[in-house]
Amino acid sequence: MQARISVPRVISGADAPLIRAPSGHGSGLWPGLKIINGPTVRARYLRRLGSVPERVICLVAQHSCALIEAEECGLAGELSAELLREESPTTDALWYADMTTGPDCQHFDVGERLDEIRSRYGPDHVVTRFIDRAQGEIVAAVERTQARVAEASASTKAARVGEDGESTTVPHRHRS
Repeated sequence: MQARISVPRVISGADAPLIRAPSGHGSGLWPGLKIINGPTVRARYLRRLGSVPERVICLVAQHSCALIEAEECGLAGELSAELLREESPTTDALWYADMTTGPDCQHFDVGERLDEIRSRYGPDHVVTRFIDRAQGEIVAAVERTQARVAEASASTKAARVGEDGESTTVPHRHRS
């Protein structure tokens, strides 16, 4: 397994809280959603709550190639008509979170996670069929997030090196 990536470093500002909400549904962090199958059903559930921003609803519904899952269930038209699909670093980061975290919150690399999903559901299940079709897009989103993290880490490291090539210290504030 590879080292855990801290996605919130890459996704900051207004988008940072979005990492915490949508990525938790499959890991038991949202027990009410764990038993709800299908992206359209999850989105409708969140809408009924009345307090979830529309963007979060769409990100949850469209996470990790959910449109392909919806196609497998005959619901792609409903999902596309009802919920916008966002393509952004935030989307990639959410897919990364979903596709590198197992059902018991353990960390996997994306290949291990896809294998875990296939073994859990079996070869003929709709989830396995959708994962097989979506694998290329899922892996690409994870790799884009990893590249963004590496770029952000390199930028942070470069900012800590002074013009003379010597490392500089960054002031550290203690929390009181």
